[in-house]
Amino acid sequence: MTVKAGADSAGREFGIDIIWNGPALETDIAAQIDIVENYINKNVDAIVLASCDVKALVPVVKKAEAKGIPVITIDSNLDSDIPKSFIATDNILGGQKAASVLAELTGKKGKVACFPSVPGASSQIDRETGFRKELKSFPEMELAVVQYNQNDVATAMSITEDVLTAFPDLAGIFAANEAGAIGCTQALTARGLQGTVKLVAFDAAENEIEALKSGTIQALIVQDPFAMGYLGVKTAMEVLRGKDVPEYIDTGVEAVTMENFYNPEIQKLLRIE
Repeated sequence: MTVKAGADSAGREFGIDIIWNGPALETDIAAQIDIVENYINKNVDAIVLASCDVKALVPVVKKAEAKGIPVITIDSNLDSDIPKSFIATDNILGGQKAASVLAELTGKKGKVACFPSVPGASSQIDRETGFRKELKSFPEMELAVVQYNQNDVATAMSITEDVLTAFPDLAGIFAANEAGAIGCTQALTARGLQGTVKLVAFDAAENEIEALKSGTIQALIVQDPFAMGYLGVKTAMEVLRGKDVPEYIDTGVEAVTMENFYNPEIQKLLRIE
């Protein structure tokens, strides 16, 4: 996992022991709360958290604050000013880029679908917000449906199939996470619609990159998860040392297509040697 690789890299650089843990499912908010509480009880020095929900994790983060344990959030934030810093993609901008690219792919007209991951996660809220906002710039485009894929490939495939049935004239899809992207590619391939229904997806997992190369995905909206992990640990270390840290650190976002895929800066972002 690229976030873990970044965190581990910072751990080696700064001589920090990294304890990596998280719920098996992104939707299992209760499990994430239990994990955080457990490490608070173990008196860890700091917590770097990618929150599954903007509100539900706030009470447990307050417990960390009460015990003097600083919290840094990465990727998905909290509806709270307790975290010392938030390190992430500008997900609203990412959603806007997705809409803009999809508009170009569809000739700036037609019905499109948006498939975020789970409701309540700030990254997904922002990606959908940005997508909706930018789509308004294209009056001949219509957001036909928004469906959550629950960060599950099988669910993503099922909802894609349902949407393709309900909207046989669908022009494009924005899949706002990896699982959504893979489920979409499976459904499109099963129906022989790869390349016909344009697909823009978030993230750049190996299977997403292969789908981009094969033409099932036309564009990837790529963030820098390595930087999130690395900067999350580095920023936590700076807080522990009494340094002031930025409230927000933007790790950047790029639209990747086969036209720019082999550019050296894109290859570096994708961590392709």
